[in-house]
Amino acid sequence: MFRRFRSRLSSLPGVRGTNRGKKSIQVYMTSVYTIIIVIAMLVVGLVLYGKFSKTAEESAYLNTDQIVEQVNFNVEYYLRGMEELFRQLEEKISKSPSLSSKETMEQLATIVNTRNDLVSVSVFSPGGQLKTGYPNTVLRENTDLVSQRWFSYALSYPNYLQYSSPHVQNLFVGEYKWVVSLSQTVTIREGEQRQEAVMLLDVNFRAIDDMCQRVSLGKKGYVYITDPDGNLIYHPQQQLIYLGLKEEAHARETVNYSYGSFYDNENGEKRLIHVKTVKNIGWKIIGVAYMDELVTSTKEFTVFMVWSLIFVLIFVVVLSAYMSAVISKPIKQLGQSMKNVERGDFESPIAVRGTREVEQLSQRYNLMISRISELMVQNTREQEAKRKSELEVLQAQINPHFLYNTLNSVVRLAESGKNTDVITMITSLSRLFRISLSKGKNIIPLQDELEHIRHYLIIQNIRFKNKFTYTIEAEEQTLSCRTLKLILQPLVENAIQHGIEMMPDQGHIRVSAGMAQGKLLLQVSDNGLGMPPDVLKRILDKDRDRAGVLEGAGIDGSGTAGAQSARISPGSGSGGSGVGVRNVHERIRLAFGEQYGLEFHSEQEEGTTVKIWLPVLPDDDAAGREINS
Repeated sequence: MFRRFRSRLSSLPGVRGTNRGKKSIQVYMTSVYTIIIVIAMLVVGLVLYGKFSKTAEESAYLNTDQIVEQVNFNVEYYLRGMEELFRQLEEKISKSPSLSSKETMEQLATIVNTRNDLVSVSVFSPGGQLKTGYPNTVLRENTDLVSQRWFSYALSYPNYLQYSSPHVQNLFVGEYKWVVSLSQTVTIREGEQRQEAVMLLDVNFRAIDDMCQRVSLGKKGYVYITDPDGNLIYHPQQQLIYLGLKEEAHARETVNYSYGSFYDNENGEKRLIHVKTVKNIGWKIIGVAYMDELVTSTKEFTVFMVWSLIFVLIFVVVLSAYMSAVISKPIKQLGQSMKNVERGDFESPIAVRGTREVEQLSQRYNLMISRISELMVQNTREQEAKRKSELEVLQAQINPHFLYNTLNSVVRLAESGKNTDVITMITSLSRLFRISLSKGKNIIPLQDELEHIRHYLIIQNIRFKNKFTYTIEAEEQTLSCRTLKLILQPLVENAIQHGIEMMPDQGHIRVSAGMAQGKLLLQVSDNGLGMPPDVLKRILDKDRDRAGVLEGAGIDGSGTAGAQSARISPGSGSGGSGVGVRNVHERIRLAFGEQYGLEFHSEQEEGTTVKIWLPVLPDDDAAGREINS
């Protein structure tokens, strides 16, 4: 025991060798000072960074909002001018005694020629016939005006000026231009009578296009326009969108916004979307700005903070190394005096002269070594006794009740003259005992464990008069693996007694072995009665199992529910194997570690599956594991 303690003591930092002790103390103190300073700087830096980032983002937000607002104002102003021009033309046409007169055409020409963005002005009857227009226009053949949207809307809403989406003006023979049309019902004079007509004013869309093209929202930002329904009116990449090479995913979302903004992500890039609405016509002016371009100052601040942190870190490391060397000098002297203890001499006390703190540390260390020696002896004895008692309890193998019931069944079969079944049961019983003994070994090949459970199922199937069927399946590579013996029998026994025996129909038990998640996985499944969720939750409760009782709706090792009075005791097991569910779980964890053991899945009236997780132990590893077990 003392040799083991010396070995552990020698492996501690600062015990083996003076240089190692000096280095560890200095590194520790240097690390503490460095961490404190770095954390303080990080906190301050993060606060400043958060404030700076928020200010920069608010500034970018405000700047983008102002640009989009300016575009909105320009479009509104332009369209308002077009509306005033439309009203002038309407007034001239309404007061004109004859639309085809020279005076009327001259007035139209005067107004239209004052603006180079006007394409044409035309007047149509409710039936779709051209009354007049400037410049002199000739309708294309087979032009059905009545079915066109701008025409029908003008007749349906006579007092509302209609704005069309951008389109190619193809009503007249000649050059086809990209225009926005303004249309409304007007009153014209035909001789002494007044009648309704539809006036159409085509405006070259290039003016609106130029206004939007001049807007700059960074290298990648842009502005586009939609109608109230979310349909594109203008977009700098409109042709790519029409060809399906680009998609404006949030265009439809802006239908719900009149004014406002929101963020979205496109290919991992954060974008700021501003929405403004053009008054009267409902067009949406939408600005798209990329945040990485708007907050470049934040990036510069981040670079500054990183370099500052590196500089401070280097300075703090140098300063703290020097300070730790000065402070740790008495500790180094104490370490020199501990060499005798390092060599295993617990009888020679250490004595270090120096400050009061160092002398007190020396005295306390002497007391500690003495107390450690006593506790190590005591703890070793207790642990060995505890482990021995646990293994003796957990490695119980065959429940005498099983042998008694099997022999009774053999007697009944012999009395009934069923000699074949008698031979089968005696043969399986002898092989089952042979595998159970396993020459005193606790870890056996999986193939032997499966053979053991096969004979057990044969015996139980005869005893219960073919109450159930069973299958045993195993992947080829698992058969050579090693496992604790007698871990399947308690689970299968409980599946029979508390899961299938109470069923009106024939049950089925499936035992399988395979590899999963780099572990050996054994499963015992039945289609029995299942168990309630509260019982499933408490099936492996350690405190209750150590008390020796698993109660509640008759809980068995397979997770099935039997009579209310049924119990499973870790040592005896109410007709179980004598090992018990919790004991199987504890045996596995004692032998292989906390990451292995049992896992239960159960549904009432559907059945239960018990998963047994084990390490993959090839033949060459089994011997060492057997010794440790």
